[in-house]
Amino acid sequence: MPAKILLVEDEPALVETITYNLRREGYEVLSETDGAAGLRVAQSATPDLVVLDLMLPTMDGMDVCRQLRRSSNVPILVLTARKSEADKVLGLELGADDYVTKPFSMRELLARIKAMLRRNRASQPPSRQAFGKFTLDDARHEIRKSAAPLALTPLEYSLLRFLLQHHGTTLSREMLLEQVWGYDFAGDTRTVDVHVRSLREKIEDDAAAPHYLLTVRGIGYRLDLD
Repeated sequence: MPAKILLVEDEPALVETITYNLRREGYEVLSETDGAAGLRVAQSATPDLVVLDLMLPTMDGMDVCRQLRRSSNVPILVLTARKSEADKVLGLELGADDYVTKPFSMRELLARIKAMLRRNRASQPPSRQAFGKFTLDDARHEIRKSAAPLALTPLEYSLLRFLLQHHGTTLSREMLLEQVWGYDFAGDTRTVDVHVRSLREKIEDDAAAPHYLLTVRGIGYRLDLD
């Protein structure tokens, strides 16, 4: 079955170009030109991935992302013409998995989409392992801390899973982008920082003074279980 992609974008020329290229790659494409309609389709059509512009009529992309995350873990790739770091970070904090800044190359957009779909569909052998206070259960797609399940998005699950399996090792942001996000090209490492911050909120007793997920200045992150 071809992956189903929902494109929510209000620039007709861009909709035509992206749709053409996605269909040429074999994807099924749905499209909407305003935020409210895009949200309705995302909730009813169960796409495999949503490509979401931030500047939309009726409901902006930030609100669409926020509301969609209340009921769905579908991967979301944000398109933004906003250059400020704060806008990009806010999109990620609201639940987007990654973003591409306009103008972008179609090659980059397709590469991001392929990587996100590949990661989301990756099949891993069922595994149940204990790591200190954490228990990884692949069959249930669940990670528990002290027997309590953590409310993780699929990307956060993949990130914590990778960190657990490499606990005690300092991992660079570039390595995490390659191994967790599935990017075989240079991506924006700020994406990693935002997701680590969100993960800390869920696994630490005090995210401001982390005990488990530590920053190694100038390199990346390390998960300690002691």
